Amino acid sequence: MGTTEQNLAEIAVTVATEAGELARATRGNAIREITTKSTATDVVTAADTAAEALIRDRLRQLRPGDAVLGEEAGGRVGAGVTWVVDPIDGTVNYLYGYPWYAVSVAAQVDGVSIAGAVVEPASGRVWSAAAGHGAWLGGERLRVSAPASLELTLLATGFGYAVERRRHQAAVVAALLGRVRDIRRNGSAALDLCAVAAGWVDAYCERGLSRWDWAAGALIAAEAGADVRLPGEAPELGADAVFASAPSVAEPLRAALVESGMGAFDS
Repeated sequence: MGTTEQNLAEIAVTVATEAGELARATRGNAIREITTKSTATDVVTAADTAAEALIRDRLRQLRPGDAVLGEEAGGRVGAGVTWVVDPIDGTVNYLYGYPWYAVSVAAQVDGVSIAGAVVEPASGRVWSAAAGHGAWLGGERLRVSAPASLELTLLATGFGYAVERRRHQAAVVAALLGRVRDIRRNGSAALDLCAVAAGWVDAYCERGLSRWDWAAGALIAAEAGADVRLPGEAPELGADAVFASAPSVAEPLRAALVESGMGAFDS
């Protein structure tokens, strides 16, 4: 029997995998039933709600009494373990058939992630981590990259849904483009954080994320050795900033982000 954290990670993998299979199998019908949230571009499909319902049902069976906080149905933070759920991170990608979307499930205690899984339905990849036990892609242990300089850093980021926020984020990207190797914008915060863990990108930063966007991915990045700063931990980048980087470039990258105006926008 493993540690509590490892046991919780196994549960996260199990329920996220089941929800991912549901989302993949039902996509053809699910994308015909669409609603919106904050803006007309902030979409919710039938698969988002169905996948979250499945996760909640399975968690009630496997961990009765635990609290659940989900993107679609809300919830609460409990006194013990709270499961933080994003049933489809990258819903716009899912809607369009772009395969960069995922199911994210994390176990938190006192707001800190101690176990989590991010499952990619389209590829079958399963990312997981347990606090103190490393980060994994299937059976492969993950380790972040080590770029030699800011100029050789491949940076991932994302844009929000509100027009003014997107304009500010685009201005920050424009200011950074001449200072880093290149920038990637793929549309799933959870998977971008996993990409940092795998060394597929060197760093990721974004503002305006919700807890379910980063709860599992940030733990996976941190357990792979990334310098991770969650909302409130890097106020110079904005109170709501999420930052994950290879340690070799974390300091100069944060400085470049500040100089590019990342922390200057108030939502």
